[in-house]
Amino acid sequence: MDVVHDIATLRATLEGQRHVRTGLVPTMGNLHAGHLALVQACRQASDFCMVSIFVNPTQFGPNEDFANYPRTLDDDLRLLEAAGTDLVFNPSVDDMYPGGQDDHVSVTVGSLAHKLCGEARPGHFDGVATVVAKLFNIVAPNEAFFGEKDWQQLTLIRTMARQLDMPLEVTGVPTVREPSGLAMSSRNKYLSDEERERAALINRVLMRIKAAIERGDRAYADAEARGARALTAAGFDVDYVAVRDAVRLVPPDDDTRTLRILAAARLGRARLIDNVGVAI
Repeated sequence: MDVVHDIATLRATLEGQRHVRTGLVPTMGNLHAGHLALVQACRQASDFCMVSIFVNPTQFGPNEDFANYPRTLDDDLRLLEAAGTDLVFNPSVDDMYPGGQDDHVSVTVGSLAHKLCGEARPGHFDGVATVVAKLFNIVAPNEAFFGEKDWQQLTLIRTMARQLDMPLEVTGVPTVREPSGLAMSSRNKYLSDEERERAALINRVLMRIKAAIERGDRAYADAEARGARALTAAGFDVDYVAVRDAVRLVPPDDDTRTLRILAAARLGRARLIDNVGVAI
């Protein structure tokens, strides 16, 4: 497995791979089984599997955890090599943002960036879109793989790739969960043992709403309110529980065929997100 730390070397290395199908898994490191599921999907669909590890400062707000975000590069590299990764790209902030972040061109993504998680994390999704666009331009993959756990991010990247005519597929990979149902996340490490057990309530709340919708309940606002109350009663600081059109992330209307039920809430030091899908 090759490990490359700068853009020029990466491009020179990839030059010999242009004739094969290249897959990219963008990550911020601190890898777990959810990331390895992305790698597995990439390997199955690609001739050349590449993973990027870059903790992107532009997607963190001023009061968020950029400085303390877990960085476990040596462990990550061991996991990726065992998983059959062909190349890891681990650039520095200076290499990705030459001249500094403040004057760097950024990608803005319109209304998708300002709803749901965007309300609680202003600027976050513009930072995500900018770094992903840079990675797509640097690597020129045929396909990129993202977890469905962050459904809003996946939707945003698909929209960006389509609207900016980027010649690649953006593939979502189902969420990997702990036995309790808790979605795997690097930020789960912030949870105490008791909080980790309690955090599984998020998925149970979403599954209750899904079951009600499958029974024919279309009182979506009431379902959202019930879900938020249940989480609040369990000690969560709730950002939202929302039932949305799965494609457009707007409240369901007559054109909606599939829904995504999404939640974001803080528990202790961790901000947790999850979602489930349902057809109507």
